[in-house]
Amino acid sequence: MPTSFIAGIFGRSPVQPLKDHMAKAAEAGHVLLEFIEAALAADWERAATIRARLQEVEHEADRLKADLRIRLPSTLMMPVDRGDLLDLITTQDRIANRAKDIAGLMYGRRMVLPDSLAPGYRRLAQRSVDAVDQAERSVGELDELFTAGFRGAEVKLVERMITELDAIEDDTDTLASELRAEVFAMERSLPPVDVIFLYKAIEWLGDLGDFSHRVGGLLQRLIAR
Repeated sequence: MPTSFIAGIFGRSPVQPLKDHMAKAAEAGHVLLEFIEAALAADWERAATIRARLQEVEHEADRLKADLRIRLPSTLMMPVDRGDLLDLITTQDRIANRAKDIAGLMYGRRMVLPDSLAPGYRRLAQRSVDAVDQAERSVGELDELFTAGFRGAEVKLVERMITELDAIEDDTDTLASELRAEVFAMERSLPPVDVIFLYKAIEWLGDLGDFSHRVGGLLQRLIAR
């Protein structure tokens, strides 16, 4: 693969660190799926083990983020805007952070969802992580975009991937809305505090799709510039 201009500045391109960080965010999403299964089964011993692993993944994502920020040049010319790259790494990091938040909320409260809500919560969790995976695949094309000078067939490929990401994020919005409606229908039969945190658990899970969608939007901004 041809060496990009920016690689000459760094010694290596920031693309691989960005990809590594996004892969870590996606790993956090998949570990969260494991945690949710343990939590829905009220297997809190297993949930604690998985949560500890998720915390390690999130800490590693933080380390990668800090390393990239330090190494990203602030004054030398780059083929993309430095601010856009910083926005991208920050948004990717929010995915890992939110996955950790969800596990912390559910574990801290030993949250057990009503049986009727569990299938919908699983669907929302899986579709939210589908969005994270699609965002990772899109970020995975960055090296080709750099090499192609953000022009040509590679741009069209990434734009198609982002369109698919938009559709997945729409699905997460729909699933979250349906789940909130189910909670609303049973509010009077549940302790008020439990209702508050159920809504929070749904909202935060939907955030994974929202943050992934923002990753796609930032990639579009890179392409447009």
